[in-house]
Amino acid sequence: MRCLALVQTIKPSSLAAETVPRFQSIILQRGRFWLLVLSLAYLCSACNASEAQSSGKEAGKKRAVPVVVATTTQKTIPIQLSATGTVEAYSTVSVKSQIGGQLTGVYFQQGQNVKKGDLLFKIDSRSLQAALMQANAAKAKDLAQVKQAQANVLKAIAQVNQAKANVVKDKAQATNADAQAQRYSSLLKQGAISKEQAEQYQTSADAQQATVNADRGGVANAQAAVAAAQADVQNAEAGVASDEAAIDNAKVQLSYSSIYAPIAGRTGSLKLTQGNLVKANAANAEDSLITISQIRPIYVNFSIPQRLLPDIKKYSANNGKLKVDALPPKDAGHPVRGELTFVDSGVNTQTGTIQLKGTFANADERLFPGQFVNVVLKLSEEPNAITVPSQAVQSGQQGQFVYVVKPDKIAEMRLITVGDTVGNETVIKQGLKPGEQVVTDGQFNLVPGAIVQVKPEVGNRGAGGQR
Repeated sequence: MRCLALVQTIKPSSLAAETVPRFQSIILQRGRFWLLVLSLAYLCSACNASEAQSSGKEAGKKRAVPVVVATTTQKTIPIQLSATGTVEAYSTVSVKSQIGGQLTGVYFQQGQNVKKGDLLFKIDSRSLQAALMQANAAKAKDLAQVKQAQANVLKAIAQVNQAKANVVKDKAQATNADAQAQRYSSLLKQGAISKEQAEQYQTSADAQQATVNADRGGVANAQAAVAAAQADVQNAEAGVASDEAAIDNAKVQLSYSSIYAPIAGRTGSLKLTQGNLVKANAANAEDSLITISQIRPIYVNFSIPQRLLPDIKKYSANNGKLKVDALPPKDAGHPVRGELTFVDSGVNTQTGTIQLKGTFANADERLFPGQFVNVVLKLSEEPNAITVPSQAVQSGQQGQFVYVVKPDKIAEMRLITVGDTVGNETVIKQGLKPGEQVVTDGQFNLVPGAIVQVKPEVGNRGAGGQR
């Protein structure tokens, strides 16, 4: 407009006031005049374009930028670790037969849950039953021999008693005969009897003493017979003991014909069916009859970097057994609860990690051996932590920052210090206060001092747990 006013002030003078001789000069002046007009018009158009561009920029600064905001909150945040784990059976048993024979019965379905002590298989046991009967018969025979040997002992003891009685009787007679021999020897000295009579009584006394000596030998022989009879009893009893051992062995072998579940768990694929021949003590795992995996309880193996091992030790010492959550695929919203029960004794030098193991009751059997799961190990809790949605945190040349929407709807860029990230939330250690609004969507259209227009957030953002 200023340029147009300037042009309007410059007007040519009337040709009527000029003389003819100056006509050519006037023509030349008018040519210069129109050249000047054209130049001024160009300058005005450029000036107007510059003013329009400047006005556009100012209008852009004042235009409201639509953004989505969230309010900072203060709450207790769990301190936890996240990893990928593998489910492992609590125990696994390969069931094999300890005897050979024909499989006569299968009493379960493959893949079925069984209890400890449930009957699984039966093997033909007729030969084992015959061996047991034979062992029982041998025992009965040896028991009869024991009784016969015991009777012989009693008989030998009776003979010992009889021999001792004979000794007593013959000893009395020998004493009497000796007394008579001495009396008649005195009479011989007095000349009252003949020498032959005295010698006769002495001979009788000597004979009676010899009988006593013989009786004593009979006692010794009878006692030896008792000892021999007692030895026979011991031999017979040893035979009975051997028979009892044979019976026990036959019973054990017979018990092997019925195979029971050694643990509670889930059966795998059935290797043999009824009618097949079973090998005794098969060396290869492929020759096992069935595999049973105990899945209640169950283990989950996972690894963490070795730099986190001091945290595990510290929080375990303070809080006891740490809690572990296992999140099965497509069911992460309902974690399976367990506790940390194992920390390996060494760090894997190739990966720089240490193996941990959690134990889970697995009552609903949501975990299966070999399954991959996400694992969350809860170490502790951080009370009164200020949190914002993780998408609000941006990175710049000066560090991490967020855009804060002030009450007058002006955007302020504020540098922050972040802590742990739990799910979709980030802990802010410095830079924010509870209740402040931060921009979670639309940051790329913002500059410090821009006016914002808060729009509602579309959908809900889920939360998970990881560190």
